Amino acid sequence: MRRLQHMCRILTKFILVGLLSTSMAGCVETVPDELVEAIESLDRDLVNLRASNVNPDAYSKFSRQWIALHARVRSEENIVRWPWEENELENDLENLQVEGTQLVADVNARIQAQRASAETKLAKIEQRLRLLNTRVGDIGSRVVLGEHPVETELLVKQARLFLEQGQFEHATQTSDRASQILLAHATLLTTELGRYADDDLIAAWRESAQRTIEWSRRHRAQSIVISKADRVLSLYKNGRKVMTFPIRLGSRGIRAKQHYGDGATPEGTYRIHRKRGSGQTPYFRALILDYPNADDRRRFEEAQKAGLIPRSQPMRGLIQIHGIAQGITDQPFGSILLDNPQIAKLFDLVSVGTPVTIVGALESDNSVSLVLADLGDQEEET
Repeated sequence: MRRLQHMCRILTKFILVGLLSTSMAGCVETVPDELVEAIESLDRDLVNLRASNVNPDAYSKFSRQWIALHARVRSEENIVRWPWEENELENDLENLQVEGTQLVADVNARIQAQRASAETKLAKIEQRLRLLNTRVGDIGSRVVLGEHPVETELLVKQARLFLEQGQFEHATQTSDRASQILLAHATLLTTELGRYADDDLIAAWRESAQRTIEWSRRHRAQSIVISKADRVLSLYKNGRKVMTFPIRLGSRGIRAKQHYGDGATPEGTYRIHRKRGSGQTPYFRALILDYPNADDRRRFEEAQKAGLIPRSQPMRGLIQIHGIAQGITDQPFGSILLDNPQIAKLFDLVSVGTPVTIVGALESDNSVSLVLADLGDQEEET
């Protein structure tokens, strides 16, 4: 009997051990390793995307949750659970994985939007800068802006570099600075050259030119009209235009002349005071104008009284229509330059006493006013 009881106890132990082994085989770890690895991968992606800069609030929330859940994973890594038990930690990690996936998509979308916005803004600034450089060169007014365009070009290059490096906020900020300088350029040009868009002044210039043309008709003689904006010299005979010549002005020629040495080409009605041929001038040929005339002296004195010109500034000046000196093609200061074949032809057709009227422009849609309008349109679009 005792022997039978002993055997039963041994058999019972074997059965209990077997049941326990079977139950333990059905237990599971706290969370799957691949779930943790997936969230770690999402976190690395967000760091590489600079999510803390792109969407700081959402990334901060994700980071706080991941730090807390990661700590729970470490603290519960040796715990096993029955398959039928609810695993709250795994549920929280799965929810965080969904949030992280959505956040990666949101950050990528925001980055693409920032890239597109920065690229669009910079492209417009680059277009405006190209237009400014081209148009300013066309009308010979680069000297009005001085060295400022160089600063703008450097800013635009810097903005392009930021864009290529993915620093879209810096690219946008640098583009904005360049845009402000371009706006200042346009304002300066308008201040200095806005008179070329002044209808009243253009009408006065046109009347002055017409009087010179009428003088040619009445006296059956030659007269000259020069338009600074359009860079053209027109020769009239008996009141009819018989010839036109392209001209070049000095770097400051487009401005209104105020005093000796300012490099501007004067505006008014003059006469050919002297003709200088070969051996009499450093240029190929030269027609000397009687600048300054009475109107020039009056304007000069008024400007001095108003404090616009120093009292010590002299009035003298030498304004000529001339050719090229010893093959040098640089524009003259204040004078009017023709190529040698043209000045040779003009020199033979005119005489001392021929009236020469120099105007800023003869039409409202002159080259300078059109440039100012183009620059203004670009500012509004930007």
